[in-house]
Amino acid sequence: IDKKIVLMFAFLFFVLMAHTAYGDVSYSFLEEMKRGSVIGNIAKDLGLDVNRLSSRKARIDTEGNRKRYCDINRNTGELIVAERIDREEICSEGLSCDLNFELVLEHPLEIHRVTIQIQDINDNTPTFPKDTIKLEISEISGKGARFRVNEAHDADIGQNGVQSYSIENNYHFLLSVRTKADGGKNIELVLERELDREQQKQLTLILTAVDGGTPPRSGTVAIHVSVLDANDNAPQSYRAHVPFIRCHCQVLLQSDSSRHIQE
Repeated sequence: IDKKIVLMFAFLFFVLMAHTAYGDVSYSFLEEMKRGSVIGNIAKDLGLDVNRLSSRKARIDTEGNRKRYCDINRNTGELIVAERIDREEICSEGLSCDLNFELVLEHPLEIHRVTIQIQDINDNTPTFPKDTIKLEISEISGKGARFRVNEAHDADIGQNGVQSYSIENNYHFLLSVRTKADGGKNIELVLERELDREQQKQLTLILTAVDGGTPPRSGTVAIHVSVLDANDNAPQSYRAHVPFIRCHCQVLLQSDSSRHIQE
C-alpha cells in the first residue's frame, strides 16, 4: 500500500479522534453586542492552559463562513465578538439561530466545536407592506361586512414580534384579528354602522401594530376609505304642464262632388 494513502488515512483518523476526544462548548449570547464584548472564557470552560494559547496558536476556524464573528483573546482565553452579530441578517426569521465554528490548537492538534445561540433583541419595528391602504366600499354594504387588510411584518421573533393590533376609535368600523393555521394574522375591518356617501365621501382610519418587546415598538398605517355611490338619490322626473285652451271653431267639410261642381 502506498505510504501516502496510509498517512492520509492516519491523518483522517486522528482528526476524527480529535473531534470526538475533546469536549464541545456552547454559549447563549444577545445579538448586536459591541465588538470586543466577552461571550465567555472558553479556555476556562474547556480546561485549557491560558499561558499556552499563544504557543499553541489557538485560533477560530469558521468552517467556511464568510465572516468571522468571534475571536479568541490569547492573553485571557476569552471568546469575544469580532464582527457585528445581527440575528435577522444571519438567520432571517428562523426560530433558532446558531453560529457554529471550531477552536483549533496545535502542538498537539486539538479541536473543539463551539456553538453560539444568538438570542433575539427587540431591535425592529413592525411595518406594513405599504405606507397607506386604500379601500373602496359601497354605501349599500350592510352591517357586518368584512374588508381584509394586510398584516404588519416584524423581523424579530417570538415575544418581540407583532403581538396585537388596534384601530383608533371611529363611528363606522370595528377591528377583527384572527390567528391563521400558519401563525399569521387575518386582519379585517368589520362594518358596524352603514356608510352614507352624501354625508361623508371619504374617511381615514389609523391601524396600529404593537410588538411584545420591552419597551414595545409600534408601527402604523393609514387606511383611506372611499365611499362609493349607490345612486340612492335618483333625480326626480320632469313633468311639463301644458294649459288646455278652449276653441270655438266652425269646421267646414267639402265633398269631392262639390269640389268638382265649383271647378
